[in-house]
Amino acid sequence: MKIIVTGSLGNISKPLTKELVQKGHQVTVISSNPERQKDIEALGAKAAIGTMQDADFLTVTFKDAEAVYVMETLGVDAFFDQKIDAIAAITKIGHNYKQAIEQSGVKRVVHLSSIGAHTDKGNGLLAFHYNVENILKTLPLDVAITFMRPVGFYYNLLGFINTIKTQGVIATNYGGDSKKPWVSPIDIAAAVAEELVMPFEGRKIRYVASDEISCNELANLLGTAIGKPDLKWVVIPDEQLLKGMIASGMNPQVAAGMVEMNAGMNNGDLFEDYFRNRPTLGKVKLAEYAKEFAAVYNQ
Repeated sequence: MKIIVTGSLGNISKPLTKELVQKGHQVTVISSNPERQKDIEALGAKAAIGTMQDADFLTVTFKDAEAVYVMETLGVDAFFDQKIDAIAAITKIGHNYKQAIEQSGVKRVVHLSSIGAHTDKGNGLLAFHYNVENILKTLPLDVAITFMRPVGFYYNLLGFINTIKTQGVIATNYGGDSKKPWVSPIDIAAAVAEELVMPFEGRKIRYVASDEISCNELANLLGTAIGKPDLKWVVIPDEQLLKGMIASGMNPQVAAGMVEMNAGMNNGDLFEDYFRNRPTLGKVKLAEYAKEFAAVYNQ
């Protein structure tokens, strides 16, 4: 199959590209960074240099593809850009994808959405996933779409390294003993690869998770891996987290969205639809990821 992959060589797109190429598919990877071209080609894929903000570029690149994997991102520093409206900017990318899919004639789409996309309330920053899903749902019904809804990414835990080193604890506005789902990007890539080649009509939602563990258990797991077996997970008030994020230079809209998203994790609202449609868990467990976390922590 001729397949287009967005997301350059990110945490999901790189293992996805590797798997698709190994299985004999013709893969084109979209990247905004020309320096990525040689790395993409080294994997056996073709590079298309351009941005997801350019609907005309996307249309040309999607032309003649049998399937496309689409995801939205604003780049690593966007959340600290004081001028950006992150939800509006990503929603605009959703409109670009819709235009490109419609005008190119591609009929099989796998979209990287998220947990929380089932609602427009209480999901904070994840509201853009709700927006983009609903934009893509307006495509003609002969376009088959799988909406992938992964849960909390393992690598987001790396964001706690600073507070572990400076305060000796993991501190955020969610936690406790209730089990929460987490996911490895490797398992997301494997699920996306399955969906891209699967014969399918209409619309489909697929949740993706690798492990389910409470925050207190997770603190013990990570703490043991880094040589701090007494590491505690401390729940702090929403306002304290918000002030800390804004003080660090984060865009206030983004900070408020993250705090609201976390609050939805804490009260369980974010996981409501997930637990109604619980998937088979993936292969990469948190005990395995803890070694990777420790390696980064000890650098």
